[in-house]
Amino acid sequence: MHFSGRRTLWPAFGSLLLGQHVVQGIPLNIDDTDSIKQAASTVAWDMMTYYHGNESGQVPGLLPNPPYYWWESGAMFGLLIEYWYLTGDSTYNELVSEAIQFQVGYGNDFKPQNQTKDLGNDDQVFWAFTAMTAAELKFPDPATGSPSWLSLAQAVFNEQVGVWDTANCGGGLRWQIYPLNAGYTYKNTISTGGFFQLAARLARYTGNSTYADWANTAMDWLLYESPLISPNNNSWNVWDGTDLLKKCVDADHNIWTYNYGTLLSGSAFMYNYTNGNSTWSDRITGLLNGAEVFFVQNTSAQYAADATVKPAPNGQIMAEWGCELQTPQTCNYDQPSFKTYLARWMALTTQMAPYTAPIILPLLRASAIGAATQCVGQAAGAQPIGTVCGRRWYQDIWDGWYGVGEQMSALSVIQSNLITKVAPPVTATKGGTSKGDPSAGTGNTANGPGGSPGVTNPVLTETITNGDKAGAGILTALTLVLILGLTWWIIV
Repeated sequence: MHFSGRRTLWPAFGSLLLGQHVVQGIPLNIDDTDSIKQAASTVAWDMMTYYHGNESGQVPGLLPNPPYYWWESGAMFGLLIEYWYLTGDSTYNELVSEAIQFQVGYGNDFKPQNQTKDLGNDDQVFWAFTAMTAAELKFPDPATGSPSWLSLAQAVFNEQVGVWDTANCGGGLRWQIYPLNAGYTYKNTISTGGFFQLAARLARYTGNSTYADWANTAMDWLLYESPLISPNNNSWNVWDGTDLLKKCVDADHNIWTYNYGTLLSGSAFMYNYTNGNSTWSDRITGLLNGAEVFFVQNTSAQYAADATVKPAPNGQIMAEWGCELQTPQTCNYDQPSFKTYLARWMALTTQMAPYTAPIILPLLRASAIGAATQCVGQAAGAQPIGTVCGRRWYQDIWDGWYGVGEQMSALSVIQSNLITKVAPPVTATKGGTSKGDPSAGTGNTANGPGGSPGVTNPVLTETITNGDKAGAGILTALTLVLILGLTWWIIV
């Protein structure tokens, strides 16, 4: 994932420079289930006009890059799984299943070789979220012989346990996986928070306490050992990241919706897993109170008179405070999708911690109404042909921006208003069908379903004996004889 000054990207699909247009958004009666489904269908269809991975000669699972990075593709397919679950529309199911399985990589761990130059721990975990969502929502299982949805998520968890970095700043995950990638010394909230959420979801699904232990470890590091969360009474400030070269003494104070969302969802899963432990309800409260900064008031009347007006806080319409409210907007290609994750994870929180529903559902309702007003007709000769959704849901005038992230965010918040119509995510003992492999991602699957998560491959840690060394020497000598013999044969 690429943002927060670590890598400067050009702005996302820019303003069409045609001036502001007063237009009619897509129809949405927020009190009518069929209307919500129809609006979601419209936004999903137009979102998928950007995707060509199901066409001849294209790569399944990838959005066009540039401008869209690999992680956002994975997030989009997770959103489509939720679309199917919430609306009952299976139009995209085969496409989604093909895309996910094509991107698992040789190790069945979401590390495809063609993504190494940009691969971060946060990128990998977003694909793991998608696999975990598939398991939790009983998305059709892959064919026999293919890795299960659950095992894919477990593989990522195990690999990220292996790179938990206690040598620097006492713990946490680095942003990047590989040392040569820019950002390797940056520990960002979304990487460690993503690991936390994945561990919490695995704990609830499997019932295995090892996952819960790691969820506690990750949250404790964020809260007590890093500068990434600043509890302010009952309202938490969640910052973007910290630099281990500076000993993690301070934080980058950018705030983003998805950082709050991933911690909120993970805390809600832990609340559910612990049967309502007050530690987790307190954390949910702190995150929800802190996230109030992302909800603003409608500014349609003021905006009509002054295009530079900023919305007042303490409203109910979601906004990406870090880049969307500026004039001109400063969002890169990643950031317009961030509201996707806060919306989807707030909705999930109402299922895992039902006492939050009276707080969260009105926010999702108002934001969906606003998003629908920003989804307008064809953009003057621009791709895609169809409906395009803008970013500023708090104004009735389309802001002139469009792209995959904008479509994803609108779809997520609109369909989240169906969350009360569906059952909560399943678990292994309550309806789940995806079979796990706790040793996935370790190189050791001998333990089978009864193994322990986070195990180490014993083959890689065996002591090398004198006999091993002698055997290796003999093999080396034989190899040299073979090479010399072939060389002589070629010369002769």
